[in-house]
Amino acid sequence: MAIKKILVTGANGQLGWELSQMAVSYPQYEMIFTDRSIIDLSKPETLTSIINEMAPDAIINTAAYTAVDKAETEKELAFAVNAKSVEQLAVIANERKIPFITFSTDYVFTGNATAPYTTDTALAPLNFYGSTKADGERMATAANPNTIIIRTSWVFSVHGNNFVKSMIRFMKERDVLNIVSDQKGRPTYAKDLADATMQMILAIDAGKNIKGVYHYANQGETTWFEYCKKIQSIMGLTCQVNSILTVDFPTPAKRPGYSVLATDKIEKELSLAIPHWETSLLECINKLS
Repeated sequence: MAIKKILVTGANGQLGWELSQMAVSYPQYEMIFTDRSIIDLSKPETLTSIINEMAPDAIINTAAYTAVDKAETEKELAFAVNAKSVEQLAVIANERKIPFITFSTDYVFTGNATAPYTTDTALAPLNFYGSTKADGERMATAANPNTIIIRTSWVFSVHGNNFVKSMIRFMKERDVLNIVSDQKGRPTYAKDLADATMQMILAIDAGKNIKGVYHYANQGETTWFEYCKKIQSIMGLTCQVNSILTVDFPTPAKRPGYSVLATDKIEKELSLAIPHWETSLLECINKLS
């Protein structure tokens, strides 16, 4: 069945917004962008009737509960959004026999590996947010074996709240900044992730058999400290940036020390050339400026 109408949830998030900016480049698709006022993932029981009325030919779920520290106390809400509703969307897609793409995170892993996580590395989250995302993956796949999960990490964009925008603001406001240097990962430009998602839609539309788990992050690995220093050098800011250890910066939710995702599967299957994070960071900051 050809894809004509695509439903995108989470239109106000970084990824949903980047997809909305891209929609004009894909005139063959009618893309419906919904935010929480229309599709509220905190109420899984409301989804079926709303979505069936819209009658999409594909669902891209970019909505999520992403407040990592708050999830430790807002457990019911985080579970409803990240697990129960993702399961329900998978059920709906299965009943309608349409593609379903949803997004997950590096936080589904232990965070203590020494080599990049592959798409079949065992799930072992170290905080509650991570466990809701892992549950969402498992429940959606059980409900609909054709579910497509794209795990990503360290997302930034010109839109919404993210590390890049926060660091620029802090470095302009403060004389000294302390940034963690013992957590390693791959930053992801939401615009690049949105582009990869649309490449996946095109591949599905062309009859390619795509299902299961994929990883997407920009090329190159870094630490939060090095990432911050790169932002500083691009912006030409003079704030003193000090490196600290995770133990010096306690947070309610534990953070993974190692979050590097291996992206070879998605590169190979979609013939993707993924840009280096520094290249995409420069593009993002130029747009912000």
